[in-house]
Amino acid sequence: MKDLPILQTNVSLKEYNWWKVGGEAQFFVEPESPEQVIDCLKWAEANGHAYTVLGDGSNCLISDQGISGLTISTKKLNGILREQEQDGQYLIECLAGTPKMQVMRLFLKKKLTPALFLSGLPGQVGGGIYMNAGVREKREPREFCQIVKSFKVVDEKTLSIKTYSHSDIEWSYRKTSGWGPGIIVSCELGWENTPDPEVPKMVVEANKLRKSKQPLEFPSGGSTFKNPSTEQSAGLLIDQAGLKGFKVGDAQVSEKHANFIINLGQATAKDVWSVIKHVKEMVLKTSGIELQTEVIRKGFTD
Repeated sequence: MKDLPILQTNVSLKEYNWWKVGGEAQFFVEPESPEQVIDCLKWAEANGHAYTVLGDGSNCLISDQGISGLTISTKKLNGILREQEQDGQYLIECLAGTPKMQVMRLFLKKKLTPALFLSGLPGQVGGGIYMNAGVREKREPREFCQIVKSFKVVDEKTLSIKTYSHSDIEWSYRKTSGWGPGIIVSCELGWENTPDPEVPKMVVEANKLRKSKQPLEFPSGGSTFKNPSTEQSAGLLIDQAGLKGFKVGDAQVSEKHANFIINLGQATAKDVWSVIKHVKEMVLKTSGIELQTEVIRKGFTD
């Protein structure tokens, strides 16, 4: 395991997730290459530990008790590997921990519409693939599956790197399947290389609108619940249930946007999860619709 990155113990994970909550990682590593990811999995297997992958922590709720075993952070697994114009397409190859905003800027430089799509999405590219991240606005593209050409995964069983093309994967609403178990380490993204001179202006306007409508001044996990359909807004259903401002401890349903649960300062993961459960219960009672969360819980035992 010559490529094993520095192994840390009892690392606080509050600064590794957007809600700024949660306990410590028992063991913690930050690989910088696919080869280091392989050695991390080898170490976990050799020492009898489960592993947990942690991206940039958006849409992620970490238990107050922390995460046992090995936590693999992909924050340093980032970088653009290649840009290319080929057969009428503009292609970008990057590591999975690359921030979506970094890729957005490359599409923006080319005045291509994925820039507008990516400007509304937090997190890393690997997480975008994992959950087929998307936006509600009716624009093209609006889901990650539309820009992914292929991606590479460190296979958990063989500890080798496998490549999956777009057609190998089952893409659905906020979910991908057909590639695990393993860790996404890199990908190739692309779009038709047809510049639209209006794209930079549209990105500026979209960012301005988002800042006016979302509580970006507080820590949050981003959108908490999936929209029940393309015609139904989770935020509107929560608002109609009279839940704006509802809070447990310092976790609160935002007054600005009901689909955001914010940390007013000292919230715990237990507070956040209590708010989520109450919101689900009340929306079901008032509308008959059972909301599904976008939140991925890590370190929880229930």
